[in-house]
Amino acid sequence: MVRTTSTKGERTRQRIVELAAPVFNRQGYAGASLRDLIGATGLEKGGIYNHFGSKEQLALEAYDYAMSRVTESLARSQEGATDAVDRLTRMIQAFARNARRPSIDGGCPMMNTAIEADDTNSELRDRARESMTLWHRLVGRIVKDGKADGTLVADVDPYALASTITASLEGALMLARLYDDPAHMDRVVDHLVAHAESLRVKDGHS
Repeated sequence: MVRTTSTKGERTRQRIVELAAPVFNRQGYAGASLRDLIGATGLEKGGIYNHFGSKEQLALEAYDYAMSRVTESLARSQEGATDAVDRLTRMIQAFARNARRPSIDGGCPMMNTAIEADDTNSELRDRARESMTLWHRLVGRIVKDGKADGTLVADVDPYALASTITASLEGALMLARLYDDPAHMDRVVDHLVAHAESLRVKDGHS
C-alpha cells in the first residue's frame, strides 16, 4: 500500500522550514541567529536540531521553500498565455507584482541570497545560481518556442534576452527597495514589455 499521508515528524520539519524561511530571507544566513529561529518556530534548539543537522541545512531547505513560492507565482503567470510575447509580458509583470507583494516576507530570496552568500557560503550561492539558471532557461524556452512558431523575429538571442530581462528586473527591485519607490520597477517593466513587443513578427516578416 502506498503511504499518502506524511508523518508527524515530516509535518513538523516542513513547518520549521516554512517559519524559518522569512527569517533567513529578511536577515540572511549570518544575520539569522538561533534565538531568531527559536522565536519564529516556537521550538527550542534541540527541537530544531532534532530535524536538521545544522543551521546551514535548515537555511538551504528554507531557501528552496522560499524559491518554490516565487517559482509558483511565475508559473501561474503563464496560464492562458496566447503566444511568446504574451508569455514574456506575463512573466515580467508577475515579477513586478511579486516585488510589491512578495510571496515570502523579505523580498526576492534569489537576490538576497546571491548578495549575502557571494563570498560567505558557497552552497547557498550555488542554490541562488541554480535558481537564476532555471529562470534563464524559462526565458530561453519561451524565445525558442516563439521563433519556432513564427511569433518572434528570427535573430533574437534567447541567452541575451534572458540576461537582459533578469538583470533589469533584479536591478529595478534593488532600486525600488533602496529608494522605497516602486517607480523604478514600473519604468523597467514598461521598457521590457515594449522591448518584448518589438520582437514580435509583424506583417508576416521576421
